[in-house]
Amino acid sequence: MANPFDALTLETLRTRTSAKWRVYQEDVLPLWVAEMDVQLAPAIVETLSAVVRDGDMGYPGSWPYREALASYAHDTWGWDVDVADMRPVSGVIAAYTDIIVEATDAGSEAVVTPPVYPPFYSYLRQAGREIVEAPLRADMRLDLDALERAFVTARSGGRRAAFLLCNPHNPGGTVHTREELTQVAQLAARHDVQVVADEIHAPLVYGAFTGEGPTFTPYLTVDPRGVAIHAASKGWNLAAVPAGIAVFGPEVRALRDSYNAGAHHGPAQLGAIAQTVAYNEGREWLADVMAGLDQQRRLAGELLARHLPAVGYRIPDSTYLTWLDCRELGLGDDPALAFRERGRVAFNSGHTFGTGGAGHVRMNIATSAEVLEEAVRRMAATLAA
Repeated sequence: MANPFDALTLETLRTRTSAKWRVYQEDVLPLWVAEMDVQLAPAIVETLSAVVRDGDMGYPGSWPYREALASYAHDTWGWDVDVADMRPVSGVIAAYTDIIVEATDAGSEAVVTPPVYPPFYSYLRQAGREIVEAPLRADMRLDLDALERAFVTARSGGRRAAFLLCNPHNPGGTVHTREELTQVAQLAARHDVQVVADEIHAPLVYGAFTGEGPTFTPYLTVDPRGVAIHAASKGWNLAAVPAGIAVFGPEVRALRDSYNAGAHHGPAQLGAIAQTVAYNEGREWLADVMAGLDQQRRLAGELLARHLPAVGYRIPDSTYLTWLDCRELGLGDDPALAFRERGRVAFNSGHTFGTGGAGHVRMNIATSAEVLEEAVRRMAATLAA
């Protein structure tokens, strides 16, 4: 089977108008933002084309989107979820921010586990929440002792507190085990901390497709007090048509009802339609993409070992957003700056991911072998420049 990431040439990709291809100058290879260099699933193309052709461009009026996620969750993860506990939302970031605001107080602490997706910090701070860090261990796994200390700190002022869990983890692709998540749930119950899980990368766990390595555990299967947020946007490359679904555990229905009573934006029509099709009709396409990503994650490791053996690379168990330890290269706290200015290849700066991020970069491997090879060549050339 041909790798779907080799179907689009660099010349074709440079005609795209998304941020990935427009933020930096044309001679910079963009391996930063979470966008895949791949063609859309045919079923999504056909459906969105028909919607536009027919002028079906109003507000979403029914929710097959919820049933689609429920079907996918049952078939893929063995998770049976009640659609009555789901709330379609405009997107994952807005949902976790609004739910944490609903579940906590002004000035409350929210716990995060860095290095982690930078909007975990920025949106919660803008919403008036203070951040308490519980850094991951050196192997990018949850440090449960650090997490408990953070819970104690977050609750010490008497305010309600929340933990924003990244499951699977971005960056680096760590897939939290059922045992780890069970311990998180126990700590949260002991300290009365509301867990909100961002599970946007759940469809991108390699073990579900290769039969090797860990598989995804939905957080709500271990914690009925939790909230989880899902979307098809990362798995099916649908950032342009955002949508999401917040799923409330059966023991936080008061939070669900309180949230539903508030004024929150739902998804746009195109987002709800595209993601419904993704869950229902895009599964074979996703399997092909994951087979391609499996090749790319291994190729990235081979290229780095050959050309930049001092870079630390742990093959990800999920996602296409890898985490590179560049501290031995002598490029300072922000090696992404040197790679971009001297090597003309763009990554995300590690320091923006919080404690533990300095000296690292996040690399997007969802591109062709040609681009990956050229990117690593440019990284190596940066050291000689």
